[in-house]
Amino acid sequence: MRDDPPMGNRWRRVAVIAATALATACAPLSDNAASEPRNCTKGDLTTLYPGIFTVGTDRPAYPPWYVGDDPTNGEGFESALAYAVAGQLGYGREDVRWVRVPFNGALEPGPKTYDANLSQFSITDQRRAAVDFSSPYFDVTQVVVTTKTSPAANVRSMADLKKVQLGVQVGTTSHTAAIGIEGDVPVEVYNTNADAKVALISGEIDALVADLPTAFAVAGELRGGTIVGQLPPGTDDVEQFGIVLDKDSSLTRCVSSVVDSLRSDGTLRNLERDWLADAGKAPVLN
Repeated sequence: MRDDPPMGNRWRRVAVIAATALATACAPLSDNAASEPRNCTKGDLTTLYPGIFTVGTDRPAYPPWYVGDDPTNGEGFESALAYAVAGQLGYGREDVRWVRVPFNGALEPGPKTYDANLSQFSITDQRRAAVDFSSPYFDVTQVVVTTKTSPAANVRSMADLKKVQLGVQVGTTSHTAAIGIEGDVPVEVYNTNADAKVALISGEIDALVADLPTAFAVAGELRGGTIVGQLPPGTDDVEQFGIVLDKDSSLTRCVSSVVDSLRSDGTLRNLERDWLADAGKAPVLN
């Protein structure tokens, strides 16, 4: 698996949001579960390591979600969000531990090596069978990215898109979206977006499908990178990202409460402004 560090210079640096401890009590998941926390504060939470909040993410970790493939620096939407969530739960920056977990491995049933994972996981009923999700923190659209010298650069409609070779990361909702529009040429599947990007550079594929912010980041990394357009929504349901936790985790309700609080107080909106502003609005392909 190729592990090219992303170029994060195009995303401006902002200070990590300083969060205070969450004062609102979080209801227990079960009246009979005495071991579950009654309050969403550090001393009451059961984590993998006492006093430590372990956060997982994929490798490589792309901008604008992470910058420099370094989740510890607090730069990028999800890195900053992870520290904001931890801070609201009472964990200082020094109390946050990062681990790398492959995208698909993070969704597998069984014990986890993390307390919470932020890797642009879309919330689906199928995934809920194996893991918990927090309240959503981002609404997603899918985008097609290519290079100016590719045949896909001339795509102007969904009919045109069905005639070019698409690539996508396996197991993602981008994969599902790409399969849904598959036309004359079968979709090529790769282990990571980095692998798909290499295939695009080499001409193995004409374009790749990714969520909108990631697509803009990839386009910025490519020589002559360009956005073809945004895929129309397949259903009335809005695709959303959520923080992944172990199935039936005692942390889920508290993490969801924090995400809800960060939405209410404008923190999520500020993070989108700081890190995702360049992702703008891609034209919708009809």
